[in-house]
Amino acid sequence: MKNSSQEKLSPKDHLAVALDVPDASTALDLVDRLEGTCRWLKVGMELYYAAGNSLVEKLRERGFSIFLDLKLHDIPNTVAGAVRSVTSAGAELLTVHGSGGEAMLLAAAEASQAPGSPKLIAVTVLTSMDAAALNAVGVSSSPAEQALRLARLAASSGMDGMVCSAEEVRSLREAIGPEAVLVVPGIRPAGAAVDDQRRIATPRDAIARGASLLVVGRPITRAGEPAAAAASILREIEAALPL
Repeated sequence: MKNSSQEKLSPKDHLAVALDVPDASTALDLVDRLEGTCRWLKVGMELYYAAGNSLVEKLRERGFSIFLDLKLHDIPNTVAGAVRSVTSAGAELLTVHGSGGEAMLLAAAEASQAPGSPKLIAVTVLTSMDAAALNAVGVSSSPAEQALRLARLAASSGMDGMVCSAEEVRSLREAIGPEAVLVVPGIRPAGAAVDDQRRIATPRDAIARGASLLVVGRPITRAGEPAAAAASILREIEAALPL
């Protein structure tokens, strides 16, 4: 995934497998079972808090690109310090919460100017949230409206991209432009279980709408044959890429 424009890239550039497991041993075993089908791996809070930068470094040594999904959200100084702390691990992408506000995003962007820093991706609206969930926390806007609002704030504050659902990809792409990295979770192949997601799409639909990187967890990691499940999703992605 060199950038978000839909130039001809390998399907592997558009898929990140979510290593949502509790420890390094389980993660490495899962990586072995992927049998080289994937290049991007997502390390989230559960695994990172258990294994830290050492696991990120091990995965990079194996040739993987790492999407560190920590959803940083705190006062500006604390978030800037966290960005600096994880830079040494060599992750290529790192998430912060767009709802942290302009000062926090600007501080994170400044901290990410150091050599070797990851690109910063702002989370807009979690794919587990719908309009009712937003309203419960005081946001009267629809998920699409809130995602666009936070995406514009993130872009103006120096973020390299955003996390959004497939439902918002097209509007964000039109508003922010072709270079933004749009990361889309909540991806489910046709017929797969929805689990705890609310705003989902198939791999083919998400890529066709303009997504840069699809995050897929349980449909791959809980499959009897993770490598085969990943290969099937890669074929869906390839079908949606421009010729």
